[in-house]
Amino acid sequence: MPSTRVLTLVVACALFMESLVSTVIATSLAAMAADLQVDPLTLKLAFTAYYVALAMFIPVSGWCADRYGARTVFAASIGVFTAASVGCALAGSLASLVAGRFCQGLGGAMMLPVGRLILLRVIPRREMVSAMAWLSIPALFAPILGPPVGGFITTYYHWRGIFWLNVPVGLVGLALALWWVPQVKAEVLRPLDWTGFALTGAGLSLTIFGFTLAGGRAGVGNAPLAAAMCATGLTLLALYLRHARRSAHPILDLTLLRIPSFRIALLGGLLFRLSVGALPFLLPLMLQVGFGMTAFASGTLTFSAAVGAVTMKLTAAPILRRYGFRRVLCVNAVISSALMAAIAAFSASTPAAVIIAVLLVGGFFRSLQFTSLNTLGYADVHDEALSRATGLVAVTQQLALAAGVAVAAMLLEGSRHADGRSTLLALDFGRAFIVVALISLASLALYWRLAPDAGTEVSGHRPAG
Repeated sequence: MPSTRVLTLVVACALFMESLVSTVIATSLAAMAADLQVDPLTLKLAFTAYYVALAMFIPVSGWCADRYGARTVFAASIGVFTAASVGCALAGSLASLVAGRFCQGLGGAMMLPVGRLILLRVIPRREMVSAMAWLSIPALFAPILGPPVGGFITTYYHWRGIFWLNVPVGLVGLALALWWVPQVKAEVLRPLDWTGFALTGAGLSLTIFGFTLAGGRAGVGNAPLAAAMCATGLTLLALYLRHARRSAHPILDLTLLRIPSFRIALLGGLLFRLSVGALPFLLPLMLQVGFGMTAFASGTLTFSAAVGAVTMKLTAAPILRRYGFRRVLCVNAVISSALMAAIAAFSASTPAAVIIAVLLVGGFFRSLQFTSLNTLGYADVHDEALSRATGLVAVTQQLALAAGVAVAAMLLEGSRHADGRSTLLALDFGRAFIVVALISLASLALYWRLAPDAGTEVSGHRPAG
């Protein structure tokens, strides 16, 4: 059995690959839109196609790991993700690009939650905060490298080249997974809830696609279709709620929401991730479309947020040990939201040093919030329920990120439509950042309900009295 640190870094290679392509796409949106001759807001489909596939297949990831073994599923998912990256690099239209991103989501749906499940089952709880911090470090280097490297490739070569970056990383990750990852299986295999899988997969995908289609200029002509997709999706999800109450082994175990720390981390994290999900869509477009920067110039600024995030990972454990989850989440929600709103004050004349400073500090506090939420969510979940918990958490996270992109596009479209314009201006992005900052701040109402001693077993915090 490899050491905790070695195993964590192997799993983190997969997170690095996924994070790399996401940050590179964000930097290259304007160039991709121009090359494919589509409105920049239409490229939200390239974001959400990935999230749709995640929402469809994440619920079955835990069962697949229990049935076929964590190493087998984890390695296969890396292979699928790598092959899909090649497909995206060869895409010749928006439709083929969206299809490639969907296939990447299929690989990511198995790769990310199964990798986290491996760590949860192998690593002792007392080492969990440290492991989660180490898990995030390589994945956070991708956002550091992604914007400047992706911007350079897009500006001086072609945006298609950005997808080839995943190929060597994927091959290395595949080899390490086959060599180091243990073949972890469940002692008792639960039957797969095929009815629940069909209801959640169709319901989540229709809801996300419908919500995404409703935002942006394309949504004006497709409003009836978007409404029908959302209505059908929500109906299927309502049917799943009825089914889950009657099923002995539902694919998404909603009874886990009875655990206070899990429920608050999940729902509060949903609001926070929604606002953060809008950031990689809004920020590069603001710098390039709103301020007229090149992709490379934009990337050299936006990477600073990831630098702040990496810095935080080295201090997360002592911060949580001293102050506890409740205080950290509450105070940090206010700080992170304020720094998100500060981006609205950027203009074409704002010094680069100021932009870097705001993004650097914002990245630090957003990353602290992510680490706290990810760790708190599993603090009181029993070992036999971990695979079900990872599935529910992962689905909720991807829904929040997809909603963040859709909300960002709707805010931009609404802003320019209100002014009677067909083009995007810097003003539109400022308005959007204010709204998403308020959404992030709304999560404070949930964190406030945490008990002062919530998650002390994993944080090591001992509240007074």
